[in-house]
Amino acid sequence: MSQAIRFQAQIELAEKVKVDGPRVRYPHYGRYLEEFVPGQVFVHPRGFTFLSAQMEAFARTYLQCNPLYLNDQYATACGFAGLLASPQMVFNVVLSLGVQNDSEKAMANLGYYDARYLRPVYAGDTIRSLTKVMDRKERGVGKPGIVTIRTLGLNQNNEVVLQYQRKIMVDGQGSRPPTTPLPSAATMPTFPWVEDAEVLLPDFPAQLPTDLTGPNSYFEDFVVGDVIVHANGRTITDEHLSLTYAVGNTHPLHFDQVFSSGLSGKMSGDPIVYGGLVFAWLEGLASRDISENSLWEIGFTEGYHTQPSIAGDTVAALSRVLAVADAPGGLGACFGLVNFQLIGVKNISASNAYAKHGADLFIKENDKKAMGKEKIDEKIFEIERQILIRKRS
Repeated sequence: MSQAIRFQAQIELAEKVKVDGPRVRYPHYGRYLEEFVPGQVFVHPRGFTFLSAQMEAFARTYLQCNPLYLNDQYATACGFAGLLASPQMVFNVVLSLGVQNDSEKAMANLGYYDARYLRPVYAGDTIRSLTKVMDRKERGVGKPGIVTIRTLGLNQNNEVVLQYQRKIMVDGQGSRPPTTPLPSAATMPTFPWVEDAEVLLPDFPAQLPTDLTGPNSYFEDFVVGDVIVHANGRTITDEHLSLTYAVGNTHPLHFDQVFSSGLSGKMSGDPIVYGGLVFAWLEGLASRDISENSLWEIGFTEGYHTQPSIAGDTVAALSRVLAVADAPGGLGACFGLVNFQLIGVKNISASNAYAKHGADLFIKENDKKAMGKEKIDEKIFEIERQILIRKRS
């Protein structure tokens, strides 16, 4: 039911109201190290309604080749309710919704762990996000600490669509004013993290479409030890500034030149490309070769941004097959699981990176010191993924 309200005409007031210095406020967001208390749950603001145009635009911007994210008829023929939001879009939105509470003051994102996609996201679904603080490690006076958090994405039916863990490096508060007040124990919401989670997938039809995907990315095409050097790179432009806000990420490091140039150290200078976008471009560059015939992204773990990227950098990708197995249960007759290691490099082609560095590309950068090896400056990303892929047979 609507109502009609008449408001008085607006008159100019600025000259009549004096500036009152004591009443000036400086809102700021994120949290300092001491403001992360293990057990606290943050309910992130806003939420995000997925629209079909946004979903298709994301898939094309990040070079997705799986028709599940591009072709509504294909997705329906595969048993889904319609066009799917790509897993990368779901991940980027869920993470970005939490930045205002979790990491707007973070100095670095240290890693992604135990990510699981549990339900499809369709056009019209509204996703909200919650985070629980799992651990806080202080490293001494004047040193930033490490916070471990878990984050959930829930749809409008309060069903978990994505869950993951990550670690962030956060500075202490020092003499600076506090930020967002902590939620009280009395108002602490539930946090429905799912252990040993089941994935809700459709009943796939006996006959899947065969003419809209490439011929070389079926389950049988992958053997443990295979290294796949993806052909194309992608040059990132200043587009990343607006794309960061398009998924809701509010960290000024990614779009505020004044902020980023005012930092000290190697992060000072041009805005840093938000890492979730880099992940999405790398995954898209690999999609023709490894995931065009996938029906589901199970998840990912042990993911690290080993070097930052800025506008003007060209990124490229390589993948390595780590494991292959039949899918569980009744899916095994038609589908298999493949574990990949995805590697990102910048300002060098993937083929030249492999020719130059070989197997060292696939060693974790943080493990190299103990092995007496040098870190690779061109390497920007490393992660392990698990994908459900249809069998050719």
